[in-house]
Amino acid sequence: MNTLLFFLIAIPAIEIFVMIKIGQNIGALNTVVLIFATAILGLYFAKIEGLNTLRSGVLNIYKNKHPLFEMISGASIALAAVLLILPGFVTDAFGFLLLIPFTRKIFINLFLRKKKVDIEKQKNFIEGEILEKDKKDEL
Repeated sequence: MNTLLFFLIAIPAIEIFVMIKIGQNIGALNTVVLIFATAILGLYFAKIEGLNTLRSGVLNIYKNKHPLFEMISGASIALAAVLLILPGFVTDAFGFLLLIPFTRKIFINLFLRKKKVDIEKQKNFIEGEILEKDKKDEL
């Protein structure tokens, strides 16, 4: 809960600071135009990458493979689209990093590796088998 509150306060503060610094260098109107341009351009690329991911997922289904990577990739593209819609340059940078297939693959592999380690840490049981005796064996 504390980390969520931290991010809700820190991200807008960082965005405002970066917008002020960029606005001082290129002007207020140019900054606003640049924010809208990155949002429109980012959504266009998100649409293209989303369709490519959907095509790849359908191809994997036809090959009888699980499209796990494509599902996670689609979710990360949706997150990138949300980050690009939010006004600001820092969120746009993370959004564009998630749209690039190479960096998206790196982020997904880091995420899956962390989840795999967490699952292995939770494995604190011993596998066994229950054998029941028949009543006629007891007599």
